[in-house]
Amino acid sequence: MPASALQSSSAALSIGELSRRTGVNTETIRYYERIRLLPAPPRTASGRRVYGPAETRSLGFIRRSRELGFTLDKIRALLALSADNGREVCVEAREVAAGHLAEVRAKIADLRAMEDVLADVVRRCDGESPECPLIDTLWRSEVMAARTRNVGQE
Repeated sequence: MPASALQSSSAALSIGELSRRTGVNTETIRYYERIRLLPAPPRTASGRRVYGPAETRSLGFIRRSRELGFTLDKIRALLALSADNGREVCVEAREVAAGHLAEVRAKIADLRAMEDVLADVVRRCDGESPECPLIDTLWRSEVMAARTRNVGQE
């Protein structure tokens, strides 16, 4: 489509309008184009990017996927799958989602363990002791982490 037709098209959006409609920052849109997560849009004769419904839809898909914690590589894979048709697409998309689900469940388990530790430390912080259980716990955690890192280096 010629740039002049794009410019006059009612579906043509500037990057600012695309940003407003999708809730994605303009710099993030440019970044997604640079890393080829989004295809480079057509440009007007003056060089202005012009977006349409397909870019709006793709960017909404990316934004929602990011909100759900998918990595850019996994989003790239899902976008590639969405361009295909057939039963195997759903199977592959399910595999990507199942892997992400396992990661989410692991993070939830870590957060629950962190919640238990923090609840215990907060409970022990009475403001009366000369020592702070929170600070002591954090220092002990760092010492233990350093020891663990050093064991592998010996």
